[in-house]
Amino acid sequence: MSRSGARRRPIRVVVTQHRLLHYRQAFFERLRRACADRGIELRLVYGQASPFEALKNDTVSLPWADVVRNRFLRIGSVDLVWQPYPADLREADLVVLMQENRLLSNYPWLLKLRTRAGQRLAYWGHGRNLQSSAPDGLRERWKRWFVNRVDWWFAYTDVTRRILSVDGFPADRITILDNAIDNEQFVHDLAAVDGARLQTCRDRLGCSADAPVGLYCGSLYPDKRLDLLLAAADRVHAQRDDFRLVVIGDGPSRPLIDEAARSRPWLHALGVLRGVDKAAWFRVANAYLSPGAVGLHVLDAFCAGIPMITTQGARHGPEIAYLKSDYNGFIVDADAETVADTYLALLRDPNLRGRIRSAAEQDARRYTLDNMVDRFVDGIERCVGMPT
Repeated sequence: MSRSGARRRPIRVVVTQHRLLHYRQAFFERLRRACADRGIELRLVYGQASPFEALKNDTVSLPWADVVRNRFLRIGSVDLVWQPYPADLREADLVVLMQENRLLSNYPWLLKLRTRAGQRLAYWGHGRNLQSSAPDGLRERWKRWFVNRVDWWFAYTDVTRRILSVDGFPADRITILDNAIDNEQFVHDLAAVDGARLQTCRDRLGCSADAPVGLYCGSLYPDKRLDLLLAAADRVHAQRDDFRLVVIGDGPSRPLIDEAARSRPWLHALGVLRGVDKAAWFRVANAYLSPGAVGLHVLDAFCAGIPMITTQGARHGPEIAYLKSDYNGFIVDADAETVADTYLALLRDPNLRGRIRSAAEQDARRYTLDNMVDRFVDGIERCVGMPT
């Protein structure tokens, strides 16, 4: 209480998301509670997916958030986004922006058009577009130019920290989040899968309990190298005719999978699944085949204790830092023969499967949503508490 008797208002932090992805819902719920426990008011501002992004069917809503109406401008293959910012949040102590070139509404903030003295600005991002086909091109040079225009960085993983270090951003103003999803909920879902549900899944596949089942779960788009997935699966099936491949997810490359399934009765495309329905297939599978870009789904594999097999040189997200080849999964050469041979070797070696499973489950307990939330709140307090 000040001498005037007025209570100091809580620290107000605004996090912007151009759309609210389903795997962030639990994070923001927990972050809001954790902030409140420390006297911080968290406000979340989000808009809508672009028409192209809407094909992924990957968004949710939160009743307490501020929802705005995005405006899009399609230029070539890029959707530029203008996201309105609520006027009543202009006086926030800290504004956290997603690091994306296409978010035009970021630039007034980045060009120091702040609404009051002492207001802090932070980036939450990768540091680079890790899926870029031109890492030294104009877009990435443009992105690097703005790296040091913020007061703080919320870095996805240690990969981002290393990128920011090269760009000259001060190490003491970086929070490494160890980006995560709701592992606890997924572990709960896995435990809720009973024998009857497992049998229903196997009946749908037309296979026995000991048949090899490969799983892909994620968005379906070109960077996921679904062509390589299919080629590797064909090789596996040629040697093990009891092999089944299950594909969970949706996206612009869904027609490729649907077409392949028409000529491969052992390939089952199931669309988007969540909760126990999704977890059941992780219990049935004995490997996660993801030859293209790997992101947060590596944590699903860890929780389920099934080896993930991916490839070198793919346009991975920063979460690839969690995957240690031949320890908790595999990163192999990007050809169908190597991917297939790695999977077949796993099938032949129960000791190897057990070792990978143990390491994966151990790392599932390291990369948790609660740890990510704690790191985010610590970063907020450190950023707001910096000397002016």
